[in-house]
This record gives sequence, structure tokens and C-alpha cells, in this order.
Amino acid sequence: MEDTQLPGGPTDHGGADSEPAAGSRLVGSDRVLAVLKELARYPEGVGLEELTRVIGSPKPTVHRALGALRRAGLAGQDARGRYLLGDEFLRMAFAHHEARPEHVRIRPVLEALARRFGETAHYAVLDGREIVYRAKVDPPTGAVRLTSTIGGRNPAHATAVGKLLLAHRLDTLGAVRDWIGDAPLEPRTRRTCRTAEDLHGELRAVREQGYALDDQENEPGVNCLAVPVYAASPTAPSGAVSVSALAYRTPLHTLAEAADEIRAALGPLARPHR
Repeated sequence: MEDTQLPGGPTDHGGADSEPAAGSRLVGSDRVLAVLKELARYPEGVGLEELTRVIGSPKPTVHRALGALRRAGLAGQDARGRYLLGDEFLRMAFAHHEARPEHVRIRPVLEALARRFGETAHYAVLDGREIVYRAKVDPPTGAVRLTSTIGGRNPAHATAVGKLLLAHRLDTLGAVRDWIGDAPLEPRTRRTCRTAEDLHGELRAVREQGYALDDQENEPGVNCLAVPVYAASPTAPSGAVSVSALAYRTPLHTLAEAADEIRAALGPLARPHR
């Protein structure tokens, strides 16, 4: 999964025996959130010693954060004393996810696409420089499946869904350069766009053809086609649906030839409306 910078890292040490001053209370909250985010990386639980090492804060500080999370039901302990996400956190997360209107409307489409192509179908949205997967349906058959997860992230410039959504926001080379800023584009594979000029050319092609392609740009051996979804706005895509395929099993040209079929599966959601 993607690497995420956690608040309260190695340079953020607090006193083990003293309460934070009034002006630093947000730091304490950041530590609690850092612990919560880190617990999500350990579905089978994690010990206090390891969690303390990863977070980079004193053990008493991490232990207090765990105590706060446990009192709220957001963390728990198993029979071995290892810490993990609590049932209340999972209940809230799943309830919120299931209640998203776009999730309810999009999932049947993803199921149909996964059956049709025997590959994984995603729904993703843009969040800054990354895309976030909101829904995923694996194919009903096939021994090899993708490792993407709901809530997982990938660089927008390296994915079909990301390029599709960026194409509707960055329509000039200057806009692309402003979006990139001082942070270089991460080269996920040797095929990933690395310059503003390359990305601008990709986005222009997306606007012309109405869909976006990922030719093993985010992960070797995996290609993808994405189309826009107009679920929340009549004029701008709220997200994108993609079919992500193992290249040896479903070549990129096969996906490209089926672009109209994939759009048709979305029905009215595939088109802007007024």
C-alpha cells in the first residue's frame, strides 16, 4: 500500500510525564491520529514496543494515545495483548462507506464490468496529487487478483483514473506545471510520465478520446482503462470507473476497443447533463 507521512513522527517528541501546554494540544491530537492510522496497517494486531518504534514517540505517550482510542472504541486488544482497530471504528467506517450515494449507485456497474472482463473494476476519486479507491470488485474467477484496497491511494499522474480526472481540471501546460509544483512526478515504472510536457500530452489525449489509459505506468504487468462518472455534479466528473487488468490476460488494446461498452455500462452516469 502507499506510504503516508504520519503526524507526530521522529522529530515530534513530547514529554513522557507532563501534559502538553495549551498551545501544543493539537500536537497531542496529532499523535492520537498517528497511532490510529498506524493501527490500520496491522490487521492482525501490533505490540506496544513495535508501535512505539514506528511512531517515534515515547512509550508513555503512545500508551496514552492507545488508552484514548480504546475508551472511544476505536482501538482494542486481542488475547495476546496486541493492539488493533476497534469494532466501533470499523462500524463507523463501513456504515459511512455503505451510505455514500455514489458507492450504492456504482457498485452494480463494477460487478457487471468485473464479470464481463474477468478483471478488477474500481471506482476512484481525486484527492490532491493522489487518487483514492472508493469501491472495488474483483472478478468472480481467476487465481491472480490485484492488491488494491478500498481506501488505498496511488499517484494520480501514474493511473488511468487519475489522468482522467486531471484532464478535466488541468487544460493547459501552465496548469499542469502549477499542479506539479516543486515536487517531482514519482516514476512508478519506466513508463510513468515524468515531466509536465509528457503529462500535458497525456491529458490532451484523454480529452480528445474521452477515456484514459494506464499502460503499465503504475505497476508493471497491469494496465487499465478509465471513464468519467458524473454522480455528484452535472458538469464535472465526481470520479472515474476503471477496468484494471493483468496485461498478459487482457491486453491494453482489448480494453481500448471496449471503451464504448464500458461507458455504456454506466448509463446516464457516463455523461454530463444539465
